[in-house]
Amino acid sequence: MNLEFMNLAFFYAEKAFLNNEVPIGAVIVKDGEVISYGYNNKEHKNTVLGHAELIAIKSAEKKLNNWRLDGCDLYVTLDPCPMCASAIKQSRIANVYSALSNSDSNNSEIINKIFLGDNTNPSVNFLSDLQSERAKKKLNSFFEKQRKK
Repeated sequence: MNLEFMNLAFFYAEKAFLNNEVPIGAVIVKDGEVISYGYNNKEHKNTVLGHAELIAIKSAEKKLNNWRLDGCDLYVTLDPCPMCASAIKQSRIANVYSALSNSDSNNSEIINKIFLGDNTNPSVNFLSDLQSERAKKKLNSFFEKQRKK
């Protein structure tokens, strides 16, 4: 894991936080270079597809002019949901580095199955809880702010 890239994912999570979105940020890296990023914007854009990971994937596909993101790594501040995990697997991202595991154990079980999955696509190397305290602090701050509204 590269701390610089994880810090950048947290930078984008902060942008989501400031926009009253769940503070999740994602960065996609290829050959040691950031090629895309995303942060949650479901509420702002009024779309269920406004997940940080999906936004970063779409941007990376555009930059590389290819839906296959072979050799890319994803840094994200919270474990992906099953929808995002499927997109990550389908796009052939090699490694996912997550700051915090999802508190829903079903989510963890599902995404692990997706990442290991079948033989149609390469498996995804997945590492989680790499900066759990930092991510918990940001998420807790967001949900406390929401409760006060």
